[in-house]
Amino acid sequence: MNERRAINPWVIAMTVMIATFMEVLDTSVANVALPHIAGNLSATVEETTWVLTSYLVANAVVLPLGGYFSSLIGRKRFYITCVAIFTTASLLCGIAPSLGWLIFFRVLQGLGGGGLQPISQAILVETFPHEKRGAAMAFYGMGVVLAPIIGPVLGGWITDNFSWHWIFLINIPVGFLSISLTMALVKDPSTFRRVSLKDSPFDFFGIGLITLGLASLEIVLDEGQRKDWFSSSLIIFFAVVAAVALVAAVFSELRKKHPIVDLRLLKDRTFAVAALMLFVLGFVLYGSLALLPMFLQTLLGYTALLSGWVLSPGGVAVLVMMPVVAVLLKRFDTRWLIGTGFLFCGLGLLQMSGFNLGVDFNTAMWSRVVQSLGFAFLFVPINVMAFQHIPHEKTAYATGLMNLLRNIGGSSGIAIATTLLARRSQFHQANLISNLVPGNPAYQGFLDRATQLGVLRGGLSGADAAHMAQGSAYGMVIQQSTMMAFADTFRFMGVICFLLLPLLLLIKKTRATGPVMMD
Repeated sequence: MNERRAINPWVIAMTVMIATFMEVLDTSVANVALPHIAGNLSATVEETTWVLTSYLVANAVVLPLGGYFSSLIGRKRFYITCVAIFTTASLLCGIAPSLGWLIFFRVLQGLGGGGLQPISQAILVETFPHEKRGAAMAFYGMGVVLAPIIGPVLGGWITDNFSWHWIFLINIPVGFLSISLTMALVKDPSTFRRVSLKDSPFDFFGIGLITLGLASLEIVLDEGQRKDWFSSSLIIFFAVVAAVALVAAVFSELRKKHPIVDLRLLKDRTFAVAALMLFVLGFVLYGSLALLPMFLQTLLGYTALLSGWVLSPGGVAVLVMMPVVAVLLKRFDTRWLIGTGFLFCGLGLLQMSGFNLGVDFNTAMWSRVVQSLGFAFLFVPINVMAFQHIPHEKTAYATGLMNLLRNIGGSSGIAIATTLLARRSQFHQANLISNLVPGNPAYQGFLDRATQLGVLRGGLSGADAAHMAQGSAYGMVIQQSTMMAFADTFRFMGVICFLLLPLLLLIKKTRATGPVMMD
């Protein structure tokens, strides 16, 4: 690490975070532009969702491969290559003449962007000494958390004031800046050892299995709810392909001396537990992020902007608390911080499970803040804990595996949350409708009052007023059953957070030593 001492590590941290922030931003910046893209390229909005899905699939494929490719050509060179591919693909996305070409270029963009998160994280881990990794991870976490928060807002502003093409074209100057700074400031550490193709031949079979398995899994998770899961032959086909390919990939990689994905890292109990916790963190983070705006807009009638204001203070809480948590790492056992994080996250979700149709803005906002405080206590300590016993030469493999599990956790969280919401809504609707029978005094009383109101105030005939009263009753059933389904889904995610707490007993006591504050 001697060659890096002349350069302030925070300068290197800023350098690698430029492209990583840009890549994470692109996972959400295009969401609000889909209607504009559809109209401009003569496609349906449903067809344009592949602009999002194709990027996520390509991203997932590359995430676990960064360690292998960086060991072949060097970490710095691989990082610059990823930024160059991402930047070039961004230009091509911005000038795409059709939806088909745009999806193809988004795949290229995802392939380039997939290597940025794990490699930048590996560079941070190796740039900072052990006692300052908490602060480095806090800085990394702030960038990763801030990007999805401002992505939809920035994408909407650019699309409304310019055109959807510019949500991709703005990456070009940022990409050139990132490449220039990386070439000037970043170096591979002295402990880093490259391997040759002779010692570690290119494993076409292993890469093919991993690519096929992860791509199929992402398609199942992204399209499952829209196609009613296993009632669709397409989903069944991709689920079988994903299972067979991933199981075969595991056996294939475990037999190799220099695997593409080093699954042997999971033999370290601390790393395995950290990986599971990061999967659950992605699950509840993205699952709740999909549900809460949906609840606010569909049931409470909030606008997109107003629902954004409900979520924004939670993002601010994460940004404020992450540096604080980095300092706490040197004073407290990591297990206590992680336990606090899952406790806050679970409590916030249980508060949301108590929502009703009369919940006010402040209650919804503070519930999200409580949950977000949990995220601040989880991201940094879990990442610091994960690398306690990982050798330096395995850092890129470890970061790739961790980021992959977090992304799959996020996709799983969205898929399972939306599915559970639909199924529980149907369940509660069936139960409530069973009470809408003429012999039920409460139901009959509601119909009589609603009918009289329609006649006296609405000027309707008796028959029309009675028909309107029955429609109102059914509408209330739909609304109440949906509300109960949201509560069930929030409660389910909250319970998952609490169930993870006993796993902390499997981890040895750890605490960062020395100063953990930013220079």
